[in-house]
Amino acid sequence: MASEPTTALPRKLLDREDLKAACAAHDFGALFRIARTVGISYSKIAAECEIKPERVGTLARGQGAVTSFEKIARIADALRIPGHLVGLAPREWEAGGDMRRREFIRATTGVAVHLPEQQPLNVGSYLGRDIPEHLRYRTARLRRLDEVLGGGDTFRLYSGEVQATKRLLRETSYAESTGCELLSVLAEQAQQAGWAGFDAGMHEDARSLYEESRRAAVDAGDAALAANALAFLGYQELSVDNIDAGLAATTQASTLVPQHAPGAVRALLYERHAWACAVADQTVETERALEAARTALMDKSDTAAPDWAAWVDDDELDIMTGRCWTVLGRPLRSVPLLEEALSRYDDRHTRDKALYSSWLAESYLKAGEVEQAARVAKSVLELSMGVASVRPRQRITPTLRCLTQHAGLPAVAEVLELARAA
Repeated sequence: MASEPTTALPRKLLDREDLKAACAAHDFGALFRIARTVGISYSKIAAECEIKPERVGTLARGQGAVTSFEKIARIADALRIPGHLVGLAPREWEAGGDMRRREFIRATTGVAVHLPEQQPLNVGSYLGRDIPEHLRYRTARLRRLDEVLGGGDTFRLYSGEVQATKRLLRETSYAESTGCELLSVLAEQAQQAGWAGFDAGMHEDARSLYEESRRAAVDAGDAALAANALAFLGYQELSVDNIDAGLAATTQASTLVPQHAPGAVRALLYERHAWACAVADQTVETERALEAARTALMDKSDTAAPDWAAWVDDDELDIMTGRCWTVLGRPLRSVPLLEEALSRYDDRHTRDKALYSSWLAESYLKAGEVEQAARVAKSVLELSMGVASVRPRQRITPTLRCLTQHAGLPAVAEVLELARAA
């Protein structure tokens, strides 16, 4: 039996606001400095957290960041920090008894599909109508991993969920209504897996999963999910410079979305169409799509958004609007929107904040604010270190290339050196 960690923060220390702030920001350098004030040496922290001693010292000096999900979990375990403080799990997940948090998270995110009682389904089992509901809840819970992990870490997990649900559809029996719900869940899972593949740079896998999602959604009669699959396909095509195909897909998605769909769903599809219009250099159409998204988001009807669209809010729409104006070469419009929205964006969402900040850096550069562009580019690099996503580095590379023309400026020299080191 493994011994208990010998490093632990006193209970009174866990109540300190500066420690909570350090946890919330994933500022482990500040956290290590606080731990040292109560007599926990850096060497002991290094041993307990399985981090090299020199790395602990570097972090404590405010250099670098910890973004690996496994490393964050290990630090939380070693210092006995409640998981919710570092974004690992809600409070109710903490009631794991003797099971350590990291093991609990792994146990609740395994790829095998289980009944609520955690008993595996047998071939030939008859599925009740509660099973799709359980799987939808499970899918929503697994989606939270995308907030802290990149697609390189989640693709196999999400793909395993897709295969497990397909096995249920093939090997079990169920009522027609239950079958439709299972297909709808499958469509949602395939979109999630496709997104992870896209984030990891696996474009063919992503495209195949989006197509599979669309077919399943159509068969399930879920028009909103089918439209979202099209929007994903469009986004995918735009990322590989197939602008005409991307624009066609997002146009079709925005016209197919049911008008009775929740406002967040309609806003999501309209903003993705706006992005396609911006990439295609269609200013008027971009403005029209963004206005439609804003109007949809203002719809406060009683119909709750599905979990796959619930993340769409005013900040997300402001960021998309800023991105569109960046691409259209309007930095005076984009910078204020991006600055304001990103000032409220949680650093724990490392990949997304790095991505969104890359457009801010680009806008500053287009406005001739070279030092500001370098400052933001530096934060992009620091945020994206250790994240299993290819997109932040891909997005910031053109800006870094342009910055080389100003290498004599200290701020630029600093970020170019960091880019070489990274």
